[in-house]
Amino acid sequence: MANNKQTSANVGFEETLWAAADKMRNNMDPAEYKHVVLGLIFLKYVSDSFEEVYKAILADPDHYEGQEEDKDAYLAENVFWVPQEARWEFLKANAKKPEIGKLLDDAMIAIEKDNPSLKGVLSKNYARPDLDKVRLGEIIDMVSTIGLGDKESRSKDILGRVYEYFLGRFASAEGKGGGEFFTPQSVVKLLVMMLEPFKGRVYDPCCGSGGMFVQSERFVEAHGGTTDDLAVYGQESNPTTWRLCKMNLAIRGINGNLGEYNADSFHNDLHKDLKADYILANPPFNVSDWGGEKLRDDIRWKKYGIPPTGNANFAWIEHMIYHLAPTGIAGFVLANGSLSSNTGGEGEIRKNLIQNGLVDCIVAMPSQLFYTTQIPACLWFVSRDRYDHKFRNRHDEILFIDARKMGTMVTRKNREFTSEDLKKISGVYHSWRNIDGKYEDVKGFCKAAKIDEVEKNGFVLTPGRYVGTDYVEEDDEVFEEKMIRLTNELSKQFAKSKEMEERIKKNLGDIGFKI
Repeated sequence: MANNKQTSANVGFEETLWAAADKMRNNMDPAEYKHVVLGLIFLKYVSDSFEEVYKAILADPDHYEGQEEDKDAYLAENVFWVPQEARWEFLKANAKKPEIGKLLDDAMIAIEKDNPSLKGVLSKNYARPDLDKVRLGEIIDMVSTIGLGDKESRSKDILGRVYEYFLGRFASAEGKGGGEFFTPQSVVKLLVMMLEPFKGRVYDPCCGSGGMFVQSERFVEAHGGTTDDLAVYGQESNPTTWRLCKMNLAIRGINGNLGEYNADSFHNDLHKDLKADYILANPPFNVSDWGGEKLRDDIRWKKYGIPPTGNANFAWIEHMIYHLAPTGIAGFVLANGSLSSNTGGEGEIRKNLIQNGLVDCIVAMPSQLFYTTQIPACLWFVSRDRYDHKFRNRHDEILFIDARKMGTMVTRKNREFTSEDLKKISGVYHSWRNIDGKYEDVKGFCKAAKIDEVEKNGFVLTPGRYVGTDYVEEDDEVFEEKMIRLTNELSKQFAKSKEMEERIKKNLGDIGFKI
């Protein structure tokens, strides 16, 4: 499918693979079959990688007897050891048997046993009675047609394409609340292109399926660097999503520190002493039950204010700032309400962040970028050192970018940034931030506003107020103001309806009818 705008909708065999796997939806919820299918894809990948080394050992005239079954020979090649009962050819040969579910469970258990880094990660629920074994066998046959872990497939990142496509489609299929493990690729790309994490510690406190880490590594490789220069730290509270992330990083050879188990970043911070050079994150929007009442005296809120217990947005911001190194910078997604809300002291926290020179850039995003929410979203960029020797002194400015008219609809429901969009937005940020940049304000798109101008606007960070756009966004309005306006409008409508009712009663009475 041709697409000269170069969005990630340009797929081929991934779509065919999805269509076949999607048959499972007749038998189970998307949240369940996600793990069935991705587990098989992972198994095929590790088996392909193993088989390639296995055959190379046998083809070597100097190999010694039994070397092909020597676990150390595979570890030396950075390949997972796959025991005989877990090898794909064995499973494929048994795909049509009723006991295929148990054979798959046994295969997953055996791989975890011989590869400690995968302990507790793989799905082991294929033998359950409600899983259609005929369909399961069909999916095994279908996955068998695609090379995933051999050298040629790895060079083309076949697995990465399949994995990201499936994660995106699962997020879309699950609907509201199902996409917390996946941030659309074009959004991740934009964050990475703006932050440019070439070297240092990269942290995501709500890492989902690990897309931020994968894109950071790709960025470094694309610019001639080495991924050894990045140290990856993450945390995820959802146990199944944590396992997805472990799998996603494992198939790409990324050695990420995700902790020994899933955990809530607010209540069980697994990286308490971490000071990250880069933080990239997409926290869940507007979480009301985050347990803030138990953390009123937490050290993370000491400097800028205690976040409200009814909304975690500013708790996420302060958590990330706490984990930034002295010259660190963070880029993250938040709901638009974070730009203007004064509820529960949020306005005061935002004021403190601005006055302390932490807010670097705000990007207003178009609608329909996310699979699972229509809540208008924005990007925040927060920097610890805006006097930074690496960039120009911009401590008294904030860059505002209004990208709400950008992006291209790739389905009836979803939009993506094109490669041109990504270059334009990130390019403006770099030209403003860099010492030798040639930045200029563009009416309706970008504005470098002084802090005193932001103060005059009540410390509201909505880009539309500064760039001079006529594009009206519903969420630009401060929440309290919106509720007052809507209440007044409803009151007026109610008053009009009562007035109309009395008038109708009078008119009917005049002609002899009583109500």
